[in-house]
Amino acid sequence: ESKRGRGIRGRRVLVVGAGEAGSMLAREMLRHPEAGLYPVGFLDDDPNKRGQTIAGIRVMGTLDELPKVARALEVEEVLVAMPSAPGAVVRKVVNLARAVGVRYRILPGIYEILSGRVEISQIREVRLEDLLRREPVRLNLEEIAGYLEGRVVLVTGAGGSIGSELVRQVARFHPERVVLLGRGENSLFLLEKELEANWPELKYRVVVANVQDRDRLRYIFQLHRPQVVFHAAAHKHVPLMEANPGEAILNNVWGTQNVVELCLEFGVERLVNISTDKAVNPTSVMGASKRVAEQVVAWGALRAGPDQVFVSVRFGNVLGSRGSVVPLFMEQIKRGGPVTVTYPEMRRYFMTIPEAAQLVLQAGGIGENGRVYILDMGESVKILDLAKDLIRLAGLEPYRDIDIVFTGIRPGEKLFEELLTAEEGTEASRHEKIWVARNAQLPSDFPHLLEELYRIARQGDGLEVRKMLKRLIPSYRPEGVPAGEGSG
Repeated sequence: ESKRGRGIRGRRVLVVGAGEAGSMLAREMLRHPEAGLYPVGFLDDDPNKRGQTIAGIRVMGTLDELPKVARALEVEEVLVAMPSAPGAVVRKVVNLARAVGVRYRILPGIYEILSGRVEISQIREVRLEDLLRREPVRLNLEEIAGYLEGRVVLVTGAGGSIGSELVRQVARFHPERVVLLGRGENSLFLLEKELEANWPELKYRVVVANVQDRDRLRYIFQLHRPQVVFHAAAHKHVPLMEANPGEAILNNVWGTQNVVELCLEFGVERLVNISTDKAVNPTSVMGASKRVAEQVVAWGALRAGPDQVFVSVRFGNVLGSRGSVVPLFMEQIKRGGPVTVTYPEMRRYFMTIPEAAQLVLQAGGIGENGRVYILDMGESVKILDLAKDLIRLAGLEPYRDIDIVFTGIRPGEKLFEELLTAEEGTEASRHEKIWVARNAQLPSDFPHLLEELYRIARQGDGLEVRKMLKRLIPSYRPEGVPAGEGSG
């Protein structure tokens, strides 16, 4: 191909990945010259593809040859077209493209391309989740469809990051109706607009309600008769809940008990409670409150009928959820820095929001009553590395353009999260990315302890709340409560 046509045909594009997605993308670019993208070559690590032509475009070499090929073909943009490649591969391409000063963009991961069609409009800038991408989870779709198709599904916390993604994923399985329950009207309003645009055939109802209000909840259960409930409503910010422990209890524990009791009363087939890795050997009120919420669901499971399944699903941080570290860092970078990291060695497990939501649906499909399921979060990530990645993705250099400063560990925070408690241990489930925690015993006077916990929470005495949590969860290690307190 001569260089004469340069500029007339649009930007010269090197497509990385000569598989199905790459070849579809190249054909789309040729079919739509108005998009201003002109494919001049492919790169692919499959030795069998070398020298092949696809849609009239040659496979020029491997990913490592990117700098050489980019120079030879006067490439102006690199497009990564490997929706199921792990993050390490994406990172390699990004680094090579950056080294030769060529713009790079990407076709989203398999989670975002639900339709299976590849279109030019899907090309976007590389995001952090692309660099942390793991092998896509293979779902057992029949198992999920088996309990969602034709059912009335209620999602609490539907306006939140996980709740709203659960709604999007549930929509794929043809439920009879979805009831979106949440407290914040703005996020529910935005979700409603999105559903109107993207899922016009979906039947749904939006309900503004607080899970702490049992009478209001009972009315909703009576009216809509849900058969499947995903409970995602919760307070989740660790330092805020350290400062407001009573609220953490009333929302996360009492709210969960309301949902559980009504699921029992109205014969709900499945209840899936969303939990967190912070519930394991908790050091924070938030984590402890979620651990007690797991206990409440397990207590409900003991009283459930033969056709009812009540489970909890525990996982780590989701990338880019509201108020999480990624949007915060991006805001700091936009302002010119500095980016604030609490501690150089701080590590967290991360998962993309769609991946977490899909695994929650899958765990619900396993359907063993009373279980706590744990999602395989892969490797933990150093927050400092995450900050550097985000700075580089913005086209800047850490410490040169944007400074990184350490601010110290916040109240209730841990250096490392654990997904399991040592006393629990785990067993494999029938899905490779989902583990099962061994059932822990509930204290014999559990209902009485709960009532006492609520009474103290309503009085708002933080120290007493923490002592009470210690009685419910012996592994809880709060700051400011002596080791012997509350363990009797």
